Amino acid sequence: MAESKIALVTGGTSGIGRAVAVGLSQLGWRVTVCGRRSAMIEDVARAQGIDGVVCDVTDPESVAKLFSEIRVRYGRVDLVFNNAGRFAPARNFGDLDVATWREMIDTNLNGAFYVAREAFRMMREQSPRGGRIINNGSISAYVPRPQAASYTTSKHAITGLTKAISLDGREFGIACGQIDIGNAATDMTSGMSSGSLQANGTLMPEPTFDVAHVVEAVTYMAGLPLSANVQFMTVMATNMPYIGRG
Repeated sequence: MAESKIALVTGGTSGIGRAVAVGLSQLGWRVTVCGRRSAMIEDVARAQGIDGVVCDVTDPESVAKLFSEIRVRYGRVDLVFNNAGRFAPARNFGDLDVATWREMIDTNLNGAFYVAREAFRMMREQSPRGGRIINNGSISAYVPRPQAASYTTSKHAITGLTKAISLDGREFGIACGQIDIGNAATDMTSGMSSGSLQANGTLMPEPTFDVAHVVEAVTYMAGLPLSANVQFMTVMATNMPYIGRG
């Protein structure tokens, strides 16, 4: 790109977030990552030369401070990869405890809202105006895994959030899209090779694919002019049980 643009990647200290942050940096973006653990933030900054800020996305005040720091450092933000999220232990719906439900909604949905809202406000007010928000959805934004009601619900809601931001952002030059990722090979999916619970109650090993392909997908979305948008993109292991799942 002709001049460096400013990107934020939440949940950027490991897995998909870290890989995307590194990929954007290599393409000339000035990248800030955020996460809850200062040691992991320092590790990314030291190893990759990427800025890091400690932030808990479940705390709206912490998120507001994150964006205030970005404003002080750079004066604007052009791209936010709204990636921070978590899984929950498998539980039959009838046995799902309220604490787990609240934790999942607070991180995967409320956290995404807090980040997107602050990004929207900054993009609306900055000059030149506008920017792009990419929400990390999931295959579970469309079809559930068994015993994953809290995660599934949070990711279905991300789809609604993406559509709402897209609609309200039009007049301000703010584009919003969603990437739905199925079985990228990270620490979070390492157990899939030994078997994942299927809808018929059996355990079946599931294929994964290289996270580099997620990086390629996100950087493609990020590189579009604001006059164009990938509204939804699904990138997944070809043979994972998605088509026909459930």
